[in-house]
Amino acid sequence: MQDRTPSRLIIGISGASGVVYGVRLLQLLRNAGVETHLVMSKTAEQTFAYETDLKISEVRALANFNHAIDDMAASISSGSFRTAGMVIAPCSMRSMSEIASGVTTTLLTRAADVVLKERRRLVLMVRETPLHTGHLRTMAALSEIGAIIAPPVPAFYAKPDNLDDMVEHTVGRVLDLFDIDIGVVRRWGEDEALKRRSLRKMAP
Repeated sequence: MQDRTPSRLIIGISGASGVVYGVRLLQLLRNAGVETHLVMSKTAEQTFAYETDLKISEVRALANFNHAIDDMAASISSGSFRTAGMVIAPCSMRSMSEIASGVTTTLLTRAADVVLKERRRLVLMVRETPLHTGHLRTMAALSEIGAIIAPPVPAFYAKPDNLDDMVEHTVGRVLDLFDIDIGVVRRWGEDEALKRRSLRKMAP
């Protein structure tokens, strides 16, 4: 029988700074025809008020499906619900630590734990600096059990014109990890404008 399971991705938004990363992911995935399942922590809703002018209802409208943070019976809490994986953008230290321990208290961290146990792709856009040794050890432990640690680091070689360009390039690289190319990444060695600029810089 032909597999008709739609392409699905879980998007988690925690309360760390950088909620715009989660928003841009939802926007790009909607345009790409990928089914999105959104779960936000309560502190994420507070961060939206500090960092953006968006209403929570507007953010939720970007996703195909929304799940309450305390709904532990939601579809994404079960491994039998098939997805391509999950991105937490941004990922707070608290959420990261819960996922690493396996002792999950919310749907956001439970869904991430399910993705790991089902050997699907979990990408954590960890947002914190500087990092102490405990943070680094937790990241190493997560990497050992299959998670991908992807801090939102800007790519200056792409010569972004503004903050939106930096955000878009970063989330585009995250989507690369799921083999989703939506044409927003300026790729080193493939972008002719970048090649020409590099050659001019190297010329004597």
